[in-house]
Amino acid sequence: MRKSTKFNYRIYLKFALFLISFVSTSVWAHPHSWVDLQAKVLGENHTLTGFKMQWTFDRMTTAYLFDGEDMSPLHQKETLKKLVKSVIDNMGKSHYFTNVSHEQKPMTFKSVNDEQLTTYKGKAKLTFTLSLEKPYEFHNKLLTLKIFDPTYYVDMSWRSKSDITFATTLKSSCHVQLIKPHPTTAQINRAMTLPIDANPDYQLGQIFTQSVKLNCKPN
Repeated sequence: MRKSTKFNYRIYLKFALFLISFVSTSVWAHPHSWVDLQAKVLGENHTLTGFKMQWTFDRMTTAYLFDGEDMSPLHQKETLKKLVKSVIDNMGKSHYFTNVSHEQKPMTFKSVNDEQLTTYKGKAKLTFTLSLEKPYEFHNKLLTLKIFDPTYYVDMSWRSKSDITFATTLKSSCHVQLIKPHPTTAQINRAMTLPIDANPDYQLGQIFTQSVKLNCKPN
């Protein structure tokens, strides 16, 4: 039981879930973990069915994720398989940190599959397919995608709009905009001056996250 508790602690820290319940001295209002985002928009005939995600963690987060795990060549495959199951299970408690909405009405997901955890140049890469509960027909309507940790302990960001791609059947008719966040000076000052023993602010991630605008028009 003791080993299992430690394992869950690491997973929750990576995704900023209930961090303050475990170690209050590690809590501050600015990110201390970074994730580079990539996503492929899935669907056909102007209909969105889901996303193929690839999230790359920074080296320090990767080292912490693998701390105490058997990453020897003989056992690495099984270790990564065990870790990815726990990561996905814990992410599900926060809607996979993914918000998809039309006119501020959020959509739900029905399943996660093809999940895989790999390593490349000292960084962990998480890939998985996230399917919508119901397919969404664009009909020239704008859809908003946001991926963020609500507390902003983890910075989850797109480097450029080229990190959002489309399935082959959507490429010719779909467009993407990547919009930077524009927090006010007051919001920035408040985030940077929150004391380390403050309760997590679950609105920070929403304020500081990027927005991806998706639109598919008939040819």
